[in-house]
Amino acid sequence: MTIHHTFIGCDIGKDMIDIFDPRTARFCRIPNDEAALSTFAHRLDPATDLVVFGATGHCDRLLRLCLSQAGIAFARVNPKTARRFAEARGRLAKTDRIDARSLCEMGAMFGLTAEAPPCPVRERLAALARRRDQLVDARATERRHLCDAFDPAIRADIETMIAILGEKIASIQAEIDDHMKSQALTEHAHRLTSAPGVGKVTALTLLAHMPELGALSPKAAASLAGLAPFNDDSGKRSGRRRIKGGRPRVRKALYMAALGAIKASARLRAFHQAVSARTGSAKAGIIAVARKLLTILNAMQRDKTHFA
Repeated sequence: MTIHHTFIGCDIGKDMIDIFDPRTARFCRIPNDEAALSTFAHRLDPATDLVVFGATGHCDRLLRLCLSQAGIAFARVNPKTARRFAEARGRLAKTDRIDARSLCEMGAMFGLTAEAPPCPVRERLAALARRRDQLVDARATERRHLCDAFDPAIRADIETMIAILGEKIASIQAEIDDHMKSQALTEHAHRLTSAPGVGKVTALTLLAHMPELGALSPKAAASLAGLAPFNDDSGKRSGRRRIKGGRPRVRKALYMAALGAIKASARLRAFHQAVSARTGSAKAGIIAVARKLLTILNAMQRDKTHFA
């Protein structure tokens, strides 16, 4: 494993990126475009440098691509975690420079490790899946509007929009199905769907939004999916454990898969009943099944085996 000695902090904006280099203790600002980012990446040392930045969705995609092409390691962190780190260091003000410096210090203090470079096949799948989710959400919104509409003209307009969105969803689903025929994705999808309750949509969600599956510990996988219960204790008080954070799309998909798994698998059904009886909450039982199912899927991906 490569040991990185220099952590470069980058605060990413839509148009500009602020960079802090601890070797010179200086800041610089560059445009968030391919030419500037490629030049920046090729000035770094692949043997020792690791770039740290907040996960900002589409705004960090070009930076990840340029760093990968130059062979530079990088690590993304939760922006909320980075902000709290800065506040813990006494930096209550917030500027792009402060954020860049805090990201640099955070990388050095925690010894952040590099994440896998972006895979073009997975990146396109994630983009298609996000667009499908957006269209499904838009259709659900229009259906709610239809319930409140009484004017015939407005109802007709909403029904037309619902039909259009349905066609768009079918079209992008066809693109996803075609893209899933890629050899690498097909193998993973067949493996994941061998587990009870895991259908095509759940497999798609996991492949698109949790590419780390198979390379994580069970606890790390549960935390990343937002299925890890967190303590809420103080003194003699023992608060109720609750799940929080993580990736909402993955959590939602696993929750729905757990409902199917409880019906399809006697073992998981018995587990659900035991947890529900112990906690007095059927929902807690479903969440426990979702976490167990994730642990099973993570092991299947790690060992490249089908469900048994």
